[in-house]
Amino acid sequence: MAKRTQLETFPNLVAMFLARVAERGDAPFLWAKRGGTWTSISYSEAARQVAALSASLLKLGLKPGDRVMLVAENRPEWLIADLAIMAAGCVTVPTYTTNTTRDHTHVLGNSGARAVIVSTQKLAKALIPAVLFSSDCNDIIGMEDLRTGQAVEARVHQWSELVADGGDLDAVRERMSRVGRDDLACLIYTSGTGGAPRGVRQHHGAILHNCAACVDVIANDFGWDEEVFLSFLPASHAYEHSGGQFFPISLGAQIYYAESLEKLAANIEEVRPTIMVVVPRLFEMLRQRLLKTVEKSGSFSQLLLRRALEIGQERYDRGKLSVADLPMEWFLKATLKRKVAARFGGRIKAMVSGGAPLNPEVGIFFHSLGLTLLQGYGQTEAAPVISCNRPKAGVRMDTVGPPLLNTEVRIADDGEILVRGELVMHGYWNNAEETARVLQDGWLHTGDIGHFDDHGRIVITDRKKDLIINDKGDNVSPQRVEGMLTLQPEIAQAMVTGDRRPHLVGLLVPEPEIIAQYKGDEAGLKAALQKAVDRVNADLSVIEKVRRFIVADEPFAVENEMLTPSMKIRRHVIRASYGERLDALYGGKAS
Repeated sequence: MAKRTQLETFPNLVAMFLARVAERGDAPFLWAKRGGTWTSISYSEAARQVAALSASLLKLGLKPGDRVMLVAENRPEWLIADLAIMAAGCVTVPTYTTNTTRDHTHVLGNSGARAVIVSTQKLAKALIPAVLFSSDCNDIIGMEDLRTGQAVEARVHQWSELVADGGDLDAVRERMSRVGRDDLACLIYTSGTGGAPRGVRQHHGAILHNCAACVDVIANDFGWDEEVFLSFLPASHAYEHSGGQFFPISLGAQIYYAESLEKLAANIEEVRPTIMVVVPRLFEMLRQRLLKTVEKSGSFSQLLLRRALEIGQERYDRGKLSVADLPMEWFLKATLKRKVAARFGGRIKAMVSGGAPLNPEVGIFFHSLGLTLLQGYGQTEAAPVISCNRPKAGVRMDTVGPPLLNTEVRIADDGEILVRGELVMHGYWNNAEETARVLQDGWLHTGDIGHFDDHGRIVITDRKKDLIINDKGDNVSPQRVEGMLTLQPEIAQAMVTGDRRPHLVGLLVPEPEIIAQYKGDEAGLKAALQKAVDRVNADLSVIEKVRRFIVADEPFAVENEMLTPSMKIRRHVIRASYGERLDALYGGKAS
């Protein structure tokens, strides 16, 4: 592919896809492992299936503007279904594979979806009862064979039959000629750190704005070439939907779908991606794993890591290396850094971290080992990327970089970050009250608190609603304290609380190895965790120190609803389970 520096302007997402099909033809596009072997679907074959499925959806009676729910794990059919729904003039409603029947019932009822596409029998188990409750859903399409096991009024269809036709791309182009950038592309339901999920109305132009702005980063800071992505975050989340699905299309890239989170490390080495869309928790886990590997590798490996981190910190602080450190830097590149690069496939241009705050120490750690880690910032309501660190602008790990191309950001008098531009949603689906609250005079009120640094990079300090205000009126950032706690080798997850209280208390989830080490020795476990907390407290101000803590009964997880699918903690859910025990740490009930 010829190198480019900018993305063309498209009227809609399907038009962008068809432009890449015309360029890439039979080149590989979507990859998945089948029977232990990576197999691909070409751009042209994907287009044929998109055209065939979109025609089948219309034959089922769907009309432009109708909503179609999509429930599937990341796989080639996910993206083909998404494009086909849009190619029929309909609106995609992605939902999480971890959704319960209650969750599906809410999304079906709120969106008024007329049909659902589901991948497997396992995922259909929670979905089918929700369809029974729905008054609008008439059709269920199974990517694999489905057995409903009960009387379902909705008609059941097989994916293989609906994509069997030749596919009329001219018909798709004709339909898409009537779809513009302001038209609704998808309803993405927020994963909801509090309250019921709301449907964010993302129009075609919002996602196209994100794609063009992200292409600007890649093309001008790295060079736009033959790009390879490895997709593993939920495609139903706005971050992966735009960054891991449509952004690769905009680049004419290949997308590999990871087998599972457990096989991710092996898949990275096999696939050798050039760009990855990631979340901070992944790097926190990789950092701990790497530290343990080096610890077992002997004193020489430990020396190399220590020197790499020292030199990396110097480069980060000063912007350059001293002449005296150059020989060691060359040696590190030939030894330690080469091994680390190989673990990530050897050709990573950048890993873009988003979805939650990245602890600066983690970012500097990986930069010191030769990996380019860019922290970005966004919200589902902004399609979702708002800003991203750029190497040419100078990467600072305590910032989320400057605003993207054609994105306006300003700071309100109370410190709230406001955003304006084509990337901003048109509102929440059937929720005028919430829409009016967050969209005012064209500005999206993000609910995040922050400021610009001297170089125009955004610094996020906290969520407006998450700020802890102690009994003396001091503001404390829980995310900062929690981030420092989870850097300790003994602590996997943490939540701190202390609103209207004299000090902070915490809820800690120990690392599995620590739990195994102190199995049956509760006092020993608490003593080990206390030492970790003491280390963190030594670097915190008086108002930030965690005075007491309790140990969680189980890890925070999507399955127990204590984590969102993008790995943010749901404070209200955790408080509902542990509130009384946390309050007891103060010797009484909260007022």
